[in-house]
Amino acid sequence: MLKLFVTLFLTATLFIGCAPKEPIAPNAKAFEEEDTYIVYALYAQQHGAHETAAQMYGKLFEKSGKREYLYEREVSLLRAKKPEVVITETRAFLQETPDDIKLRRFEIAGLLLEDEVNIAKARALELVALSKAQNDYVLVANIYSRQKRYDTALKYLESAYAINYDEEILDKMSILLYVNLNRKKEAIAHLESHSRLHGCSERICLRLGGYYSEQNNVDGMLSTYLRLYDTYHTQTLADHIVKIYNYKKDYIKLEIFLKENDLNDALLLQLYVKSEKYKEASVLALKLYKTEGDISYLGQSAIFDYESTTKHDKKSLESVIARLEKVIRENDAPLYLNYLGYLMIEHDIDVEEGIVFVQEALKQEPDSAYYIDSLAWGYYKLNRCSDAYKLMKKVKNDIGSDDKEVQAHIKAINKCNKGKKQL
Repeated sequence: MLKLFVTLFLTATLFIGCAPKEPIAPNAKAFEEEDTYIVYALYAQQHGAHETAAQMYGKLFEKSGKREYLYEREVSLLRAKKPEVVITETRAFLQETPDDIKLRRFEIAGLLLEDEVNIAKARALELVALSKAQNDYVLVANIYSRQKRYDTALKYLESAYAINYDEEILDKMSILLYVNLNRKKEAIAHLESHSRLHGCSERICLRLGGYYSEQNNVDGMLSTYLRLYDTYHTQTLADHIVKIYNYKKDYIKLEIFLKENDLNDALLLQLYVKSEKYKEASVLALKLYKTEGDISYLGQSAIFDYESTTKHDKKSLESVIARLEKVIRENDAPLYLNYLGYLMIEHDIDVEEGIVFVQEALKQEPDSAYYIDSLAWGYYKLNRCSDAYKLMKKVKNDIGSDDKEVQAHIKAINKCNKGKKQL
């Protein structure tokens, strides 16, 4: 490929005409093969042959007199690590046109590559006085930072930022303040002020959130991520917000956040259960079952439906039991077996069948005090008071009698035993 490239270049040189004697308009063709040279120069750039590209741009400048080609040559020379050539050339041209801002910038870049920092700084100060350009203020700031003169660097960054409130420059300012000058509160104040006046962009508010995180300022992190989420609805931001609410144990606001943004129904379901909002939990669990097809959500929907009220009519009980029966055909988890059995016992639907379901649950978790309580209640319903008493004694020893339902069962079973031992 390189051999073909050189052949094309040499072929092109055969057709070069004389250098133009009059200034050429930027869009006008200066000589016949100008377009061909441009193609070869671009080809060289794209393939990393920067020294060759510099030679071609030099020829283009020589034949056309267009400064754009001179600038491209200097760019290619810098990429080719030829800073000494850049310095020599730019100084020669600057003697003729000292106000050429671009050439001054190339000279400074060359000086910095040659580690001539003091000379580069002097040239940069002259440049910024001439141009008043944002990037030139940043250039001076970078040189002062390189010399570890951070206070002076900050002043030039502030001048650059004041031109159009560029967030990239503000980000540089904040790093310099936070890291190099240890003025952390000031760094945060600058970012907060910008975000309030000009919006909470991803760059600025992620930086701000990072600083708050480093200082363990949970409220600052939350405020920042919530503002950022208003614009950028990303899952990563949502996860940050959820984690912070969980850390703060602010479940009410977490619930509101999840509902308003239709996020993480599984987590919202947990919050509903935690706050005993069983009606909402039942509806949401049914939604999750329909969208995800996980049968356990149907079981949860049935359980929460039952727990959502103290009054259970025949129709609602039949609905709950039908759902649980469907669940255990696919998933015989002890939770669903016990719950189905207990409902059949409690509401005298079919006590003996209910006991069978509870016993199936106990085969999987034989030491569960709650399942033992269900079985005891089944025996009580069958007037097997002695068997119920023995089981409730174990329940009381295992989990105590603070639970209201357990208390009610103990009271009923004691009465059933009449004059026998009492729990």
